Amino acid sequence: MRYRNLLVCTAAFTAALFAAIPSLAQAPAAAAAQKDNTDPRTARFGVWDNSTNPNNVMTYEGHEKGGSKLTVSNPSNPSQDWSYVTLFDGKFQPVTGQPGSETAVEIINPKSIRILNKRDGLVYQVVINTLSEDNNTISNEYIRMDKEGKITGVTHVTYNRRKK
Repeated sequence: MRYRNLLVCTAAFTAALFAAIPSLAQAPAAAAAQKDNTDPRTARFGVWDNSTNPNNVMTYEGHEKGGSKLTVSNPSNPSQDWSYVTLFDGKFQPVTGQPGSETAVEIINPKSIRILNKRDGLVYQVVINTLSEDNNTISNEYIRMDKEGKITGVTHVTYNRRKK
């Protein structure tokens, strides 16, 4: 019985010792620390198709130094197109094609941006726009709010980068 207890304790001690070796303990942190070289200002440039609605197409292109222009178009009805420009500075800019609307964009991290949509002076929607690991899919979380800022709904839309 003592021999078995000694064997179990020795095995537990050995396992704990190997788990505590610095190189093994640091491996996950080293992998997590790999730098993401995605440039959030340019990674979205191109045409993006809504995965479920062919009448919702996003086109990102460069605007001024370090900025971006987004145009949302409806191929079936071009009169519904709208657009805005951003320098990713969180400052509200007018939305062309949507009177009384403004949009502000901020960088969260290399893969994600936060988009605030304002209409008639009130923020009514926040969009979290996140790129996939391969930068070929955008996942948008649309968070709608009432006049008091209370969340009234959340929807999700996926956009796929159009192949050239």
